[in-house]
Amino acid sequence: MSTELTLHGYWRSSAAYRVRIALGLKGLAYRQVPVHLVKDGGQQHADGYKALNPQELVPLLVDGANGGVRIAQSLAILEYLDEVFLVPALLPAEPAQRAQVRALALHIACDIHPLNNLRVLQYLSAELGATDEAKNTWYRHWVDKGLAAVEQGLAVFGGGLSLGNRPGYLEACVIPQLYNARRFNCELSSYSQLLAMEERCFALDAFKAAAPEAQSDAVF
Repeated sequence: MSTELTLHGYWRSSAAYRVRIALGLKGLAYRQVPVHLVKDGGQQHADGYKALNPQELVPLLVDGANGGVRIAQSLAILEYLDEVFLVPALLPAEPAQRAQVRALALHIACDIHPLNNLRVLQYLSAELGATDEAKNTWYRHWVDKGLAAVEQGLAVFGGGLSLGNRPGYLEACVIPQLYNARRFNCELSSYSQLLAMEERCFALDAFKAAAPEAQSDAVF
């Protein structure tokens, strides 16, 4: 099957980071179109991008080999990739393990990340007058609370990765969340299982290539 995939994303977006990891794990070639979330008032709000994705968020995957279908939301994209490009699988074959992986991934994507997303932090500043210190306190509270639950949840994998000896769907969500946590100086030393998972993933090319600093639109 030919791959004519285009990923609209932002180098520092953890949601786009998840998709880059998944594409790398699948060994899929793709074209990146940067959408700067801050420049020009946020390029995700521009008319041209809104026409592609009315949610005004990244990432957005366009599959030219499937009639130009557009898929928004990172976890929907991961599911799509796993159903269209079957090998290697991102999810375990056994239903209970698949559900456990999805539960932890959803906890990251739906319970931790949205509370600390860029538009939420911008609203705290612009509309509620929160100081940077207050925003950082908010961020660390929700990240610490969320990661503590993920750390406990990893026990079902017996110290391994979600697919035994290789990473997949879960790791594509965990690694970007840890990256974000470090950006805001969250204390991670008590999360030994998460850090062990991260260390194993960082040794793999798919994670190295997906790292924010490795992207063409990265700005420091």
